[in-house]
Formats: sequence, structure tokens, C-alpha cells
Amino acid sequence: MKYLKLTRPINLLLIALVQVLIKYGLFEPFHAVTALSNFHFLLLVIATVCIAAGGNIINDVYDVDIDRINKPKKVIIGNGVSEKAGSTFYMVITALGVGIGFFLANSIGKPAFATLFIGIAALLYLYATYLKTMLLIGTFLVSILVSMSIIIVGFFDLVPVTNPINQASQWEVFKISLAYALFAFFLNFIRELVKDLQDIHGDKNGGKNTLPIAIGRSRATTVVFALGAITTLSIIAYMYMYLYAYTSAVLYFLFLVIAPLLFFCIKAFEAKKIKHYGLLSRLLKFVMLTGMCSMLLYPFVIL
Repeated sequence: MKYLKLTRPINLLLIALVQVLIKYGLFEPFHAVTALSNFHFLLLVIATVCIAAGGNIINDVYDVDIDRINKPKKVIIGNGVSEKAGSTFYMVITALGVGIGFFLANSIGKPAFATLFIGIAALLYLYATYLKTMLLIGTFLVSILVSMSIIIVGFFDLVPVTNPINQASQWEVFKISLAYALFAFFLNFIRELVKDLQDIHGDKNGGKNTLPIAIGRSRATTVVFALGAITTLSIIAYMYMYLYAYTSAVLYFLFLVIAPLLFFCIKAFEAKKIKHYGLLSRLLKFVMLTGMCSMLLYPFVIL
């Protein structure tokens, strides 16, 4: 059970859910030409989840001293799972993900696509061992990698079967997935800043240079509030440009995306204590879920 907890299974389930929504809630309703059979798509999900799990594991291995300060009751490495066992688990599950990715890339006739899995695994290792100590670099990188879990579905499912005849229609569908990837990037970026605000004491002792450490908790909280407001306004603008004619979609976004984000902005403006930042983190995770689940609207509302 402790090995499973190391992988952060809830986060992995969210990644798998989003990829399923991209293929079956977005690509299929738009009748996009796709390359992956159900079996090959399952392999893509497994490969992505394995590599993400490996990133979570190696991050915990290298963060054990910081975690003993920030969340002592949740430390697993050294408390049921040794550092050596954790590192071995990381290598096995990451190798499994890369291996499945290599097989999948060759199965669809795009062997070069295997480098995506290798590159993502390497960047997750660099993040855990070095880049997360650099101001905003690690935050930016991990947010890019979260968005890549969405974009990679388009790379494997749309790109191999795109040709001059269907290029325009394929690109229109791919652009929508890019919009969701951008949404995921911004929400995750803000959430990483919120987590840095939560973990400021342990991060200082661990030698990390996060935004709250660099400019102070108060100023960093203001940045979180501003980014939350910008994200909210951007989604409202998107609704106005693309969804205003679809009442059900507008209501969905208003109540399940915009309203929680507005509540987030209010709470971010008031946040001062660690428990406040915990609430902000949970709110962003909720908005990430509801935002991604909006893809379920396409078969019934948009089209």
C-alpha cells in the first residue's frame, strides 16, 4: 500500500481520465481521423501513467528531508519504504513506461515518437534532483509536463493519420486539445505556487529558491491572486468567443469553473495561514477536474 501511495494514485487517475476524455469526449465527437485502436490507446495511458508515477516517486526520494518538515505524517521514504527500495521502484516503473512507449511508437509507424517518453522521464528526473531548486524553473517545467499529458494524445492519435486532405479538420480538433492543455498549464502553475506557499519552511531548510522565499509570502500570495484573476478572465473571454450560443455549456462553466475560480481569488486575497493555502490547492484541483470534464459536453451540446 505504501508503494502505491508513493505514486500519488489520485493524480494518476486524473491524468488517465483526462486522456480518456480527450480521445472519447473530444476526438470522437468531432469525427477526427485517429490512429490508435482501443488497445493502443490503453498502452498510451499506461505509459503516461507509469512515467508520471516514476516522477512522483523520485521526487519523494529526493524530498524526504523537506517532507519531514512540511508533512511529517505523510512521509513514506524511510518510513516503511527505504530510499534504496524507492529508487528501485522508480527505475522499474519508469523503464516500464518508456518500454511501453517505445513499443507503441513502433506499432503506429512513428518510432521517433518514443523520444517523447524518454524526454519526459529525463525531465522529471532533472526536476526532482536539480531544477526544482531554481526560482520558477521547476514550477514552469512541471506545468509544461502536465500539459504534455494532454498534447501527447494528439501526437499519437491525430498526427500519424493527418494528410493534406484532412489537415484542416484535424488541426481544428487539435487546437481544442491545445486550449485544454493551456488551461491545465496555468492551473498547475498556480497550484505549484500555492504548494510553495504551503511548504515555505521546509523549502527554506532544503535549499530551494521558490517564489515565496525569493519575494516573501505576502507578495507571492498577491501573485497567486493576480494569476487566478487573469485565468478567470481568460476563461470568461473564451466563453464569450466560443460558447455564448450554447446555454448548457455556459451554465456549466459559470457554476463549475468560473464560480470556484472566483471563490479561489477571494480566498487567495485573504490567505495568510497554511490551512488557507491547503484550501486554495484543493480548489484548483477541483477546477482542473471540472474544467477537463467539460469535454463531456461536446457530444451532447456543442455539436
